[in-house]
Formats: sequence, structure tokens, C-alpha cells
Amino acid sequence: MSDSANASKPSSSVKLVLLGEAAVGKSSLVLRFVNNDFQENKEPTIGAAFLTQKCSLPTRTIKFEIWDTAGQERFASLAPMYYRNAQAALVVYDITKPSSLTKAKHWVAELQRQASPGIVIALVGNKSDLASDNGNGNESNSSGGSGGNPGEPGPDAETTGDAISAGQDGEGNNDAIEGSGENAEEESDEAAARDARKVSTREARTYAEEESLLFFETSAKTGTNVTEVFTAIANAIPESSLKGGRGAGAGTGQTGLGGRAAEDSRVNLGDRATATAKEGCAC
Repeated sequence: MSDSANASKPSSSVKLVLLGEAAVGKSSLVLRFVNNDFQENKEPTIGAAFLTQKCSLPTRTIKFEIWDTAGQERFASLAPMYYRNAQAALVVYDITKPSSLTKAKHWVAELQRQASPGIVIALVGNKSDLASDNGNGNESNSSGGSGGNPGEPGPDAETTGDAISAGQDGEGNNDAIEGSGENAEEESDEAAARDARKVSTREARTYAEEESLLFFETSAKTGTNVTEVFTAIANAIPESSLKGGRGAGAGTGQTGLGGRAAEDSRVNLGDRATATAKEGCAC
């Protein structure tokens, strides 16, 4: 029944390009979106790779024609050939590598100068599975407080007073406190070892809002937010800028790099509600 419903919807092709530093996970994001797969040791992209995937919206079907560009510096001069006339772009950085965000900002600036005026840009922080703080920066998940058992009545001060009045040795209390402090430090070190995040969510989100970009943190490894990124992009592209399918060449891998794209004024994505995912993509 869903196939017949999709068949009755108009279909539009959207050229989308991925840009970003090498090893940030661009190819892994595409592989997760297109094939719902992940390869731990993926070979670097040479030049660019081309894939397609459909995304079903309430009023139409978007067919993404995805150009996954190589992130190595020696291929940077080829990028304009791939983002020319693109209607959408994913600019990807690695949340564990601050220099990759700097490079992502460079790509955003270049797209704003040289790409189609109506291009929809999403800033994507990949490898969120390596973060344990969920992007909260230096915010602590716990605060200093009671060391007693949960649910026991009475404040800590009363418990300590009772222990002292009962003749408990003060040095014993100090030893217990020191031992508790050592355990807390060990747990903190373990948490830091598990958390490889070096770029805070707040920093990247603030930049994205200033530049009117869509913003997501994703994990190609676990699939977190991958489909949501592409669905948000599909929803953010104005229907007036969409064209129908390009005929026999569409989706066969023969699409040219200069396919016609939107020439509208730049899309303001500051209102994130317009980019909220409404339907899932047909992964």
C-alpha cells in the first residue's frame, strides 16, 4: 500500500554534496543512510563517490543524488565541480577533532560565496558515539551531596553527629572521606577516558545558528540522527525550487555534475521548526 501511495506522489531529484576534512565519516554517513550499514575500517574516498536514496515526504518523494567528496587536501580543488548547482550540502566535522570544525567553517564560507544562492546547508558533527556527556560541555551530571544510602531519613550532619557522639574515631572518618575522594577521582578519570569529545555541542550549534545552517550531531556507527539529517534537508528545500525527475539518467549513476538547481534567494534556516523531520526516509 505504501508503494502505491508513493507512486501517486510527485518525485523530485535533489543534488546533494558532502564536504569535510578527511576521516570525519562522510562516506560512513552516506553508507548508513543508503544501505543502513557501517564498516569499521572504510577505505578513503578517491575523488568522489555517487549514490542515490529516496526520502518520502507527505507531499512528494525526494530522490537524493549524493556526491560524497574526498576529504584529502589534494582533492580540494575538485570540490567546486561537485557542489556546483547542488541544492543541498552536508558539511561534516568530527566532534573529537577541533581542527575539523575549523575546516567545516571554511567549507561553509566557500559554499556561501560560490554555491547556488538557494543551497540548503547542514552542519553535521559526526562520531557522537564517542562522547559520554551528550554535548553538555563542562556541565556535571552530579553535584556534591550526601554520601549516605538513598532514602534514609535525616541530613548528613545529623548522621555524622550521631557517629561522633557514639565515640567513633575521627581519623576513621577522615580515612573514609579520603577513600571516597579517591574513588570519585578514579570514576572521573574513567569517564574522561570514555569521552573523546573535543568540540562542544554549544559551540557548534551557536555557529550554525549564526550562519542559518541546519545542525545535527550524528553517529554513523550507531545510526543516531543520520536519517533525521537527510529528512530535515528534504523538508527545508522549498518546493518551488524542486524539479521533477531527470528522465532515464536519473538514479542510474549517469547524472552529470551540472544538473540544474535552485536559483532562488538564500534560504534562511534560522527557524529550526521548518526543518523538523516530518517523515522517515526510505532507507
